[in-house]
Amino acid sequence: MKKIGILFGMEDTFPQAFIDRVNEKNVKGITAEAVSIDKVIQNKATDYAVIIDRISQDVPFYRAYLKNAALTGCAVINNPFWWSADDKFFNNALADELGVPLPNTVILPSAEHPTDTTSKSFRNLKMPLDWEGIFEYIGFPAYMKPYAGGGWKNVYRLENQHEFWEKHRETGQLVMLLQEEIVFEEYFRVYCLGGKAVRIMPYEPRNPHHLRYVVDGPPTSKKLLSTIKDYTIRLCKGLGYDFNTVEFAVKDGVPFAIDFGNPAPDADINSVGKDNFEWVVEEAAKMAIAYAKAQKPGKMNLTWGSFMKDGVNESPRF
Repeated sequence: MKKIGILFGMEDTFPQAFIDRVNEKNVKGITAEAVSIDKVIQNKATDYAVIIDRISQDVPFYRAYLKNAALTGCAVINNPFWWSADDKFFNNALADELGVPLPNTVILPSAEHPTDTTSKSFRNLKMPLDWEGIFEYIGFPAYMKPYAGGGWKNVYRLENQHEFWEKHRETGQLVMLLQEEIVFEEYFRVYCLGGKAVRIMPYEPRNPHHLRYVVDGPPTSKKLLSTIKDYTIRLCKGLGYDFNTVEFAVKDGVPFAIDFGNPAPDADINSVGKDNFEWVVEEAAKMAIAYAKAQKPGKMNLTWGSFMKDGVNESPRF
């Protein structure tokens, strides 16, 4: 019997619905349950053929467990090695390579020195930075957010340089992105599972969290929806995320990718709504079952993005 497990924290609605959906399909030789861990021994295989990870970004112990599980043959969704290595600034650079429109973005050193460092640790950093060039490139209003953050934590909208200096001091040791504001006419949040199943959802990020998924929005052109789907698949295949959301702000008919590294995206019925919830539960169940069928015990079963695969294939040999 191949077991599919889901690893989760405080969320309530999605994990149990996912487990129930997999088991309701009654696929011979496959069952689903909440992951149960009583010990983690180096290089010892877990009991699970597939694990859906919803929490390891917040729990380092779980991340170590998942890496060990992946090494010994479990298909972990999403890849815990890649998820540990990437960040939003790199994701932006990759999106640019993939031809997806983006807001102008720069990365900034932290306002405070990291622990156990001094100004001597930063002798390669020219001070002051070319702030005039940075502000000219980005413009105001602008957004500032952590380069490796999520969940709309420590996100600031800045009207001018004065607000920038004031807020940047508050960010402490966080490394931040400064990003051009896209004044949008439409906004979308898009589920993408398995690099091919796409659900485009009208979204209003300025609303309270439980009201952000717009149910009765205005009609959207088929051409725009097709472009959004194309960009979503490009990004998720490039990054190698099997379970992701991508956000687009549409300005003058052009969808700009705003946020697209969300490998444990919101899937709670109380925020995404019944129809979107039903879609993501069904697609996640089908994806996990497909991975379980393909899983080979003892062999690493991970999805790597086209960036990684192409880089390995094209790397020089000495």
